[in-house]
Amino acid sequence: MDLELAGRVGIVTGANRGIGRAIAETLAAEGMRLVLAARDQARLDEVARALPGEALVHAADLRDPAAPAALVAAAVARFGRLDLLVNNAGATKRGDFLALTDADWDDGFALKLHGAVRACRAAWPHLVSSGGAIVNVIGIGGRTGSAEFAVGGAVNAALANLTKVLADRGVTDGVRVNAVNPGSIATERLQTRLARFAADHGVTEAEAALRMPRAMGVARFGEPLEIARAVAFLASPAAAYCQGAILDVDGGQTRTL
Repeated sequence: MDLELAGRVGIVTGANRGIGRAIAETLAAEGMRLVLAARDQARLDEVARALPGEALVHAADLRDPAAPAALVAAAVARFGRLDLLVNNAGATKRGDFLALTDADWDDGFALKLHGAVRACRAAWPHLVSSGGAIVNVIGIGGRTGSAEFAVGGAVNAALANLTKVLADRGVTDGVRVNAVNPGSIATERLQTRLARFAADHGVTEAEAALRMPRAMGVARFGEPLEIARAVAFLASPAAAYCQGAILDVDGGQTRTL
């Protein structure tokens, strides 16, 4: 299926690994020109070299209040336009609510929410000009609370609400804003949880990889490519009537409305 993305320009944050890398690879395969953002210059360079199309590497810490605007400016300076912003960056600390510090909360919101807010604000005029789109990669923890995911759940819920807010504004301004909620996806971050599950249950990591999804009520873990394909769809004209949609891609883990 041709998603009609060829020649368009997109920014992908958190593009150095996992879901972000898969998004970059999928969009590049559709013919998009990309700006890849994250803190890890070496990993970004590796991703860029592997892509079939043109890509600009922009290493930056998007927790810095000035960094998102500089990222957008770099994209427009290089390519002359901007059609898509994918807000994917941001990992939050897990743990007992009573053990989480103010610094943990501040750090959790600094990148995933405040970084996304600033990137959306900087990108918005350019997306209005191009009739472009924003896709936020959030997470199902914003829908269903979990005792060990207090920071992430709160951040994800806020980003889901921001998606709806910007979609409402986008109706007037001609910018489509949607989101994807990944479930448990087979990335480096999941390996840490898998190792903890194996230790807690006294099993090998191979056995844990079978047991842990069942404990979550799903058949298996998801793959980064499955999230990337959903992002590409929402970024494309094929999703022209999607506005404020928040798509759970979680194998059925979320059972609430």
